[in-house]
Amino acid sequence: MTDRTQLLQTFDTLLQPERFRDYGPNGLQVEGCATVRKIVSGVSASRALIEAAIAAQADAVFVHHGLFWRSQDGRVTGWLKQRLALLLAHDISLFAYHLPLDAHPELGNNAQLGLKLGLTATGRFGEQDLGFIGEPEPANAFGSAELLARHVERCLNRRVEWVAAGVKPICKVAWCSGGGQSYFEAAITAGADAFITGEISEPQAHYARELGVAYLACGHHATERYGASAVAAHVSAQFGLAHEFIDIDNPA
Repeated sequence: MTDRTQLLQTFDTLLQPERFRDYGPNGLQVEGCATVRKIVSGVSASRALIEAAIAAQADAVFVHHGLFWRSQDGRVTGWLKQRLALLLAHDISLFAYHLPLDAHPELGNNAQLGLKLGLTATGRFGEQDLGFIGEPEPANAFGSAELLARHVERCLNRRVEWVAAGVKPICKVAWCSGGGQSYFEAAITAGADAFITGEISEPQAHYARELGVAYLACGHHATERYGASAVAAHVSAQFGLAHEFIDIDNPA
């Protein structure tokens, strides 16, 4: 077991949230019991994840998508009231790290996604250095965007939407997990032959076709399933805590 405050300090030291301009608060979002014996990790602090954490007898939940965002109006009603009521009734702490979890060079969403896909990062790009760029292992493993898309589908076990023009070989791949479509132009400038992210918006299809850089939309949830688990497992091992990753399926 460990103290909740010490756990927070360890997460903050590892992920350095003060370095980031983010869309909501990072760190301890809901204060639960002072002593932590078990952590449940997941992608988003949904009611389903909170209920699963209660069933697993967790003292703390660690997620990428927390409960509070700048766009909210602050009223505790509806879904927010329901989720908070569950956490408070069962004295469970909620830890949430958004951009800091995307960016960590070894345990973060992008680093872990690269490992999952067999990509070796050689650089960073884009605002706040959230984008990763590198090469497949082995080099030149993908002769086309279609081959890369099929590889990603096998690794992530889900369908990939992809857009490409021509038959340009894929030698350098850029990626940014989740809703990283705004990083596509920066990836092109960085020299990528293909860009992997979670979502696609209307303009990116045209950029891909006109500039000959493949674009792969692989699912917001699907590309962010690995960071929270890696960080929570790492910190749990430091303190000898029990840890369980619970994946609440999401088609997005």
